[in-house]
Amino acid sequence: MTATPLRVGQIGTRHGHARGKWQALVSNSRVKAVGLFEPEEARRDSSAFPEARWFDSADALLAECDAVAIEGRNFQSLDMARQAVDAGKHLWFDKPAGDDWLTFEQLMDAAQTKHLYVQMGYMFRYSPPFVRVAELARSGALGEVFSIRAHMSTSIGMDERREQSRHAGGILYDLGGHMLDQIVWLLGRPSRVSAVVRNDATPELPQYSDNTVGVLQFERALAIVDIAAMEPAPTARRFEVYGTRGSAIVDSFDPPRTLRLDLNGAVDVVEMEPTSRQAMYDRELEAFVAAVQDGRPADRPFEHERLVQETLLRLTRGWP
Repeated sequence: MTATPLRVGQIGTRHGHARGKWQALVSNSRVKAVGLFEPEEARRDSSAFPEARWFDSADALLAECDAVAIEGRNFQSLDMARQAVDAGKHLWFDKPAGDDWLTFEQLMDAAQTKHLYVQMGYMFRYSPPFVRVAELARSGALGEVFSIRAHMSTSIGMDERREQSRHAGGILYDLGGHMLDQIVWLLGRPSRVSAVVRNDATPELPQYSDNTVGVLQFERALAIVDIAAMEPAPTARRFEVYGTRGSAIVDSFDPPRTLRLDLNGAVDVVEMEPTSRQAMYDRELEAFVAAVQDGRPADRPFEHERLVQETLLRLTRGWP
């Protein structure tokens, strides 16, 4: 007997991943894409969101759903997510989870109390080279990991910089969670964090951080994340993990190109099969459905989702 499809709606269209997440919903055979609610009527554009059924309110959409994809801008998304959890819906929640730590904690506590699943939208969890690096590091094949370096710069226009300037940390806040998701999965909670956030190319927005570095200290390891807003395409995004028995370097990772492995002195450079953003969104959704419908253990537990958000806010807000 075929299982009943999971009824999933989408709230918000302004997140950078919103179109891709909707495409994943309408393409997945185990999902019924119920429709969308977008607070700004002028943005209810079916040409951008094919097969869309537009709802006039979040409540009307939530009444027909089992789960919801949260795809508002970062200043909107936490309130959207809380409304969905209050209505008893599982969350496919795009990153980062706002910048109000107390409200986020309350959201996660409420979800756990109601036995709802929350999966954050860090799509590189489903990128083959990152999966392989995590396997090597967490299995001990690289020895004791003592250093991680992550470079994830981008090139964005003034409108997007203005949007990001709502949040402390600017570009580090907006993109840093992707790399922190990988780092804390390998090393756990950092004992100390610090950041250098500068404005080197956006004089029109003096409050905006466009050139940033974060340093995370662990008991026996260091991790460095550097992200800028003005690196021309194609960007040289790179993720490096160094251990006492070898190293693993993804160069670059968006899209993935090569994975360089040095294990016990034997070097192997693996050409990676191209993986599109859409393919990663599709894999995200497959994991979400499997956890909700099949009871499969989550790829990342609640505690990890909390830790990523906590670490991001410590880094961008200067918390001890």
